Amino acid sequence: MTEQTFAPRPANAVDLRSDTVTLPTEAMYERMRGAPIGDDALDGDPTVRELEAYVAAQLGKQAGLFVPSCTMANLLAVLAQTQRNEQVILESTAHMYTSERGAATFTGVFYHCVPGADGAMDLNRLEEALLTEGMRLKTSLVAMETTHNNAGGTVLPLDHMRSVYGMANSRGISVHLDGARMYNAAVALGVTPLDIAQHADTVSLCLSKGLSAPVGAVLAGPRPLLAKARTLRRMLGGAQRQAGIMGAAGLEAVQTMGGRLAEDHATAARLSEGLNRLHPRLSATVPQTNIVQVETADSGMGNAQWVQALAAEGVLTRPWGVTRLRCVTHRHIGAADIDRAVQAFGRVLQAS
Repeated sequence: MTEQTFAPRPANAVDLRSDTVTLPTEAMYERMRGAPIGDDALDGDPTVRELEAYVAAQLGKQAGLFVPSCTMANLLAVLAQTQRNEQVILESTAHMYTSERGAATFTGVFYHCVPGADGAMDLNRLEEALLTEGMRLKTSLVAMETTHNNAGGTVLPLDHMRSVYGMANSRGISVHLDGARMYNAAVALGVTPLDIAQHADTVSLCLSKGLSAPVGAVLAGPRPLLAKARTLRRMLGGAQRQAGIMGAAGLEAVQTMGGRLAEDHATAARLSEGLNRLHPRLSATVPQTNIVQVETADSGMGNAQWVQALAAEGVLTRPWGVTRLRCVTHRHIGAADIDRAVQAFGRVLQAS
């Protein structure tokens, strides 16, 4: 088998591939060094317990569960709230469907997609999907996502979330929120995370994106359900030992990093405006948060060529579909980096 190799990241590159590339702050390192720790898988880790309780309180839930990734948090939410041969309803481009539906091999659950706009499910189509007569599978969970990754970081309106939650709740169906970037959504809406989380029974929150912790996510929800999820976490190999070292960074992240996400939204807007001034052959979405999608179909170059050419200019991006690039801003990206990226796009476009 040929060993897979990865090109080294160029020095001083403007890295727009994802907000997952963020590094811990000095305050996080300090907190990690001094964190009280224990065996979280055996009898509990005090710092992890503090993190779980803090996030649960912020989201208005009874309990929290620290896990290695938001993918695992979403999987646990499905496992804990469904039975085999039931179905989960999601918006058709939801990350849980496009990138995580391999979880169906573990859950035995069918993923049913509802079309939508900007990441928000068409409520009429959702109403149809919730019908139970005939040969339809039982729906045991409805999932929403905010911010919505594939829709370019869009934010679900609270009225929409309220409607989805009400439609599901009236039928005794649970609602899960994939809130990996929900703190971005809260900043964009000018509300608290609690204002968003109240429209779901369980919520996942990623700590390692814009919040800048090195690893981890928290699943929050009702205490009995989270007890079940904790058992399932062990079955999946997600129970960790002295996890408080990572939990300390996550605690610092949720307590101090949410407010600054507005800076990432501003740099994303600056990027979009700069790219849209270059030439009609290149168009960028107008971001609500920190994700900009760049349409390259009319440029005469394929996405692989764009990624390679931009990397040669010191700008790192990711292909997103066949004709789009995804650019994500974060705390390591400032106005000067955005201007440098726009200039690089312009040079590549001119040479195409």
